[in-house]
Amino acid sequence: MFDYTVDTVSGMEETIEKLKVNLMEEQFGVLWEFDIQAKLQEKGLEFNDPYKVLEVCNPQEAKRVLDRNKMVGYFLPCKIVVYNDNGKTKIGMPKPTSLIQYVNDEDLNGIAADIEKRLIFAIDKSI
Repeated sequence: MFDYTVDTVSGMEETIEKLKVNLMEEQFGVLWEFDIQAKLQEKGLEFNDPYKVLEVCNPQEAKRVLDRNKMVGYFLPCKIVVYNDNGKTKIGMPKPTSLIQYVNDEDLNGIAADIEKRLIFAIDKSI
């Protein structure tokens, strides 16, 4: 499966705040929070569903994988989305183990698995 997505009982803003704290505990920082709903509405497009993309990074891990294979930068930083769908708040991400397959470098699989495990732990702790 390409993605990891879970439902949460909290609202979007509370979920994002918990997620930021839990990501920091796993040594990931939020570089940018992109509010897709606001941006589309700013451009005159009607989009009424709250949808935010958090770009997250662990600098040491980013350097480690980029030193090994520069193509990994095509999908860095990691993205975690928080959005509302049919009245439920969801948290999801593409799995690093799925993405890493595109660079055909077996040595990176273990690093991707560790990063994925840590991101899933932060997500699960945020629900």
